[in-house]
Amino acid sequence: MHELIRSFACPDAAALADLLAHAAASLSGTGYAGLVRVDPLRETAHAVHVHAPPGDPSRVLPWLAGSGVLKLLTASDRPVRLPRDVPAGEPGFLASPVPLAVREHLRLWVAGRDFGDHDEHLLSRLATAGGRALEAASGLDAAARLLRGVHAFGEGHPAASR
Repeated sequence: MHELIRSFACPDAAALADLLAHAAASLSGTGYAGLVRVDPLRETAHAVHVHAPPGDPSRVLPWLAGSGVLKLLTASDRPVRLPRDVPAGEPGFLASPVPLAVREHLRLWVAGRDFGDHDEHLLSRLATAGGRALEAASGLDAAARLLRGVHAFGEGHPAASR
């Protein structure tokens, strides 16, 4: 029973989400990426698992916090693409929904250059794969919690000592 519980408890959803954001940063070639947790009912969003180059040379992080783009993500269930406009301080931005059946609403984003249709397609596929992995990790974690309960309640059972 201990081995089964250990096997089910291996995936760490938070670490997996961080790896997903890191992969998006690498895929975009900008070094900027992350996940945004969105609550469409309350119209709130906040960045989680943010990756940025040391020193934030393109000043994407202050832009992300103050531009209103997070509010824009609460109103859209489709990819969001904003063009780069250096004089206006717009770094270029692309976000894609992460399809999750039983978790909160997430958006995977990249920033730091102009993005095209090909970028949107790749980010959407990465978000879909990431959503499946996050769901699987969440399901395995729930299964491990159930097994811990089975183990705890089964310890005093006569068949458990056989």
